[in-house]
Amino acid sequence: MGSLLPSLTGVVVERWLPPRGVRWTPGYVVVATEGKRVKAWMSGVVVQWIHEGDRVRIEAGELGRELRGDFKLWREWSGDYVMVWPLYSRLYRYPRLDPVTGEPLYEYVVRAREASSLEDYTAIVELEQYHYASRKELVAVWRLPSGEVVEANAPPCEDAELLAIKGSLPASHFLILELVERSPYEPRVVGYVRVDPPVPLMHRRVIIDGKVVIERNVRLKVFPRDWVYPTFWPEALLAKLRREYRALAAKYGRARARYMLGEKVREEALRRCNTAAARIARVVIHPDYRGDGLGMLAVKAAIEWIRDRRVPEMRKRKHVVETIAQMARYHPFFERVGFKYLWDTASGRPALYYPLTEEARRRIEEFLKTDPHAHEHGGVLYRPRYGGVEPLSGPIVVKGLTKLYESVLDISELREELADALKAFGVTRRVVQRFV
Repeated sequence: MGSLLPSLTGVVVERWLPPRGVRWTPGYVVVATEGKRVKAWMSGVVVQWIHEGDRVRIEAGELGRELRGDFKLWREWSGDYVMVWPLYSRLYRYPRLDPVTGEPLYEYVVRAREASSLEDYTAIVELEQYHYASRKELVAVWRLPSGEVVEANAPPCEDAELLAIKGSLPASHFLILELVERSPYEPRVVGYVRVDPPVPLMHRRVIIDGKVVIERNVRLKVFPRDWVYPTFWPEALLAKLRREYRALAAKYGRARARYMLGEKVREEALRRCNTAAARIARVVIHPDYRGDGLGMLAVKAAIEWIRDRRVPEMRKRKHVVETIAQMARYHPFFERVGFKYLWDTASGRPALYYPLTEEARRRIEEFLKTDPHAHEHGGVLYRPRYGGVEPLSGPIVVKGLTKLYESVLDISELREELADALKAFGVTRRVVQRFV
């Protein structure tokens, strides 16, 4: 932070969050220092992680009483200053090479940045439809101008308000891949990564003497407890608030009691969450851009984002990134980036880990050496079923190739009155062919 711009260091004394649309609607914090109070407006997804009493540093070209947009803000945590504003953004140039000659065929110019606008999150909803592992046909919740709440994969009307992306958490952060150089017909956003805190509980499924055995809390065999706890775990808080829920339900009714308590639990869960790990919960690439390596680029960008900004909490230094991905059995892009397979969860899904620090790397390597089950696979999950092939000495040239295109017109399934009209022109069944 060796800048010559005006700066101040102070304490957050006030915070305001929008009642809806926290991810894309601005909120603010008020920072107080000796003789000065500054109101700093930022995206709600950042403000929700900042609390009264936090010590922050602000840097701006002009430190007025109210700041919007063009300023920087760091939060102090354990002697470090963690940048939380502006939102993360980094430009990548990703060339695609000819598999025969190795020469560049074309180049993607992609900006990886944290989602910030309603348009960004609408693009995420559109992409979520294509996620291989999603079992949800409808992935978003919208509020209509009439007040009705509906589920849909696209805005159901012009003034519909996006309320939530199903499956995501209040603690989730989203990194989008945005095409900087694109043709008019290309989408603006071609992929995204969702980053969450670590899952609250993780157990391992192993086979011993032909029987399935569940080993509980297996992460604690590898990593210190304070790397994965306290994580975002509202269910644990709800269990402790049953008595309060009953009292609220008796006074206001169950629906309102759930809402009132849910907001309280959400806020407290976000306040408590503070881990040294992050979880890549989603990687989605537009179907038209799969197979070009953008999935690997997205994961690499997310790793840099986690390391630099310590997302999602933006507090502790991050030691490790985890992901739980069934598709990793069939596509090795996580392993190609550097993730190590450690175990299958109790539900049978592979859990892979990426070390961000030397200590994390040593712990992972030690586990792979000393644990009898992990030693068998050695940290490798994907094993190709095909051996190597001799590379081509040159391009494939096809000569004398023809192709037949054929279209069949059949009126047998048409409505009777329409079929009769076509028959009057002698149309019953046609076969149209064209050679190329």
